[in-house]
Amino acid sequence: MEVHAAKAPVACLILGHGAGAGKEHEFMQDMANELVAKGISTVLFNFPYMQTIKTTGKRRPPDKGDKLVSHFTAVIESCSKDNSALHNLPMFIGGKSMGGRMSTMVYEGISNVRGAIALGYPFHPPGKPEKTRTEHLLTAAKPLLIIQGERDTFGNKNEIESGEENYALSSTIECVFLEDGDHSFKPRKASGKTQQQHIIKAAELTAAFITRNLDN
Repeated sequence: MEVHAAKAPVACLILGHGAGAGKEHEFMQDMANELVAKGISTVLFNFPYMQTIKTTGKRRPPDKGDKLVSHFTAVIESCSKDNSALHNLPMFIGGKSMGGRMSTMVYEGISNVRGAIALGYPFHPPGKPEKTRTEHLLTAAKPLLIIQGERDTFGNKNEIESGEENYALSSTIECVFLEDGDHSFKPRKASGKTQQQHIIKAAELTAAFITRNLDN
């Protein structure tokens, strides 16, 4: 577990990584740095399979969902303990892609978690739009912010705003799109935007979401 502590934190945000890269990835580190600058202490961690990859140097697929959920829950519990410097802070969870999806699988069931943030939610596998991963999002009761690149191959703006039944997300869910961004928020050069600009914007949106939900 890696804690990026803000000087005068208003909240704690625990972020899980995506399927293919761990907490050391530049995207995760950049997000943590931007969030800390906005007064949000940020916790990064590696899921068990990623810890094995780091130890052995050998690639392996992500763990099954129940093991990912169990580990995410354990990290939340660790940060919530009385001996943790984070336990008195309002708590939010989230993550990039798979990590964000796992946060949406656990945040409703943990009483001290105020809400969740998904940075590029994997609505479906690329090229398989019929295999949506939205069932639990249709009835979510806690606040959730989804920050999505407009042309994300795991669920683009047109698909999400299509009005189709599988995208009838709960009214507690807010979905914001980053112009021309892909699954990692990277836009094409012709857009005039940069990935770093989108990461900064995502951190601003996250901080604003947390501020709005501090009293939940």
